[in-house]
Amino acid sequence: MTIQKFVVTADQMRQIETRIFAAGMPQAALMEKVAHLIARRIQELLKEEGSLATDLTDRRKRGKREKILNSQLPVIGVLVGPGHNGGDALVVARELHFQGFPVVIYCPFSKVKELTKSHADYAYYLNIPFFDRVELLKNCNLLIDGLFGFGLEREITNPTAAAIDQINNLNIPIFSIDIPSGIHTDTGEVLGTAIRAKHTLCLGLWKMAFLQDRALEYIGTSELIDFDIPTADIAAILGDLPSIQRITKSSAIQHLPLPRSPISHKYTNGHLLIIAGSRRYSGAAILSALGARASGVGMLSIAVPESIKPMLSSHLPEALVIGCPETPSGGIKELPVAIDLGSYDAIATGPGLTLEAALVVESVLECDRPLVLDADGLNILAQLGTVPILSQRRALTIITPHPGEFKRLFPELAEEIGADRIAATQAAAQLCGAVVLLKGAKVCISWSDRGDSLRDSYASRTITYLNPESTPALARGGSGDVLTGLLGGLLASAGDRHPAPESVAATAVWWHAKAGIMAAKERTELGVDAFTLTQYLIPTLREF
Repeated sequence: MTIQKFVVTADQMRQIETRIFAAGMPQAALMEKVAHLIARRIQELLKEEGSLATDLTDRRKRGKREKILNSQLPVIGVLVGPGHNGGDALVVARELHFQGFPVVIYCPFSKVKELTKSHADYAYYLNIPFFDRVELLKNCNLLIDGLFGFGLEREITNPTAAAIDQINNLNIPIFSIDIPSGIHTDTGEVLGTAIRAKHTLCLGLWKMAFLQDRALEYIGTSELIDFDIPTADIAAILGDLPSIQRITKSSAIQHLPLPRSPISHKYTNGHLLIIAGSRRYSGAAILSALGARASGVGMLSIAVPESIKPMLSSHLPEALVIGCPETPSGGIKELPVAIDLGSYDAIATGPGLTLEAALVVESVLECDRPLVLDADGLNILAQLGTVPILSQRRALTIITPHPGEFKRLFPELAEEIGADRIAATQAAAQLCGAVVLLKGAKVCISWSDRGDSLRDSYASRTITYLNPESTPALARGGSGDVLTGLLGGLLASAGDRHPAPESVAATAVWWHAKAGIMAAKERTELGVDAFTLTQYLIPTLREF
């Protein structure tokens, strides 16, 4: 069981910690253990920081303890709050002090919890300087945020809010303990104001906020500090099959069509039909098809307007390109009579269609084949009526909206997507019965469990997968078209015999993001156009 797949709400984390303490783990002992792990990791990160690491190492080697003067402050400032997050921060401060790092503690609170007070008293005894004025932190090289931990729900007000704003304006790198102070643990909402961390050390289990787009600018980069929570305690609260999980490498690669059977052939490896493109948006069809090509699907057919058929044939000589009757402006008017939708293992449609293809989308929605619906396919669906149409479809349907498309599809959830995109995606899946793949920095995928014989006890659940890793390099036109083709190809390859075809969506999202990350590392975030992205799909797999 990998700890990385779990994600918890504040209430679930509290319940797990309660079990640990009830079993006999002293709270003080756990605080010591966690803080030692944090202090060790901070030292490792400082060594990776170049000039900052050199500066700190040189200071330590010289063995000098600089006096705390108004004009000259220690290198590391530790921000201490009134709760146990502040206690963690105090132990971290003490351990860094013992390692020879100059440390100063900022604590503007007169009342703190008992355990936190004990650690503060010992820090006083060690002559670690305490300040209650933000301006005295201005010469620090690094700040460690332990003001507020997980579970904060009330809005931060003055004078604390003003202090946090001052701290952010110092432009000093900040490492946050567990979660940046001021961020709601579940929704990622900024509670009035919040610390803008460079890096966040999440404790024990990933919190929901780390998968909420609106919290990302405050979290910075992040990592999990594993302090050995017993798996039995996790299972007791989350269940043996948690309904919300982060996508991990191990969960993603198990749904890849690899290794192939030695007796497989093109017809056993799936046949995908892509319906895409228009005279104006011919590139969308090409990009979708290139994404599908990388999936390894056995047969690829592409239905496009007759006028752009030669272009598609030149880019994808292995594909079966079908010319369709088109409108005067170059959109697909209708599908040729010769196309038997029921003969394909999966269908993907939407990219570049334009709204003129309404008849095409209607006919696809009426067929009994697994379907990936994106872009203008979604806009046409919104016009037809999302919930009535999708709830009547018996075959698997995967819709892939960005937030704007989501609001058109589910206007009743328009406000909720701004408040909590994870909850909004889950609600949409419950409403329509489809797999809802909400695009964003942290893609969220939800569907209602179908409750087959192996999972009858979970039939009423909504399953949610969250992609924790991506890159802003994918925020470019055409990236979504590539994902549509890749997902369609994997779905066709999976076939009807796949035990969990919905999970293929998580694999496609993970693969797509990993390709973007690899491309950005080699070409920078500015150098990853959608065509370039398709060229990294196969090289990415070689790493895994």
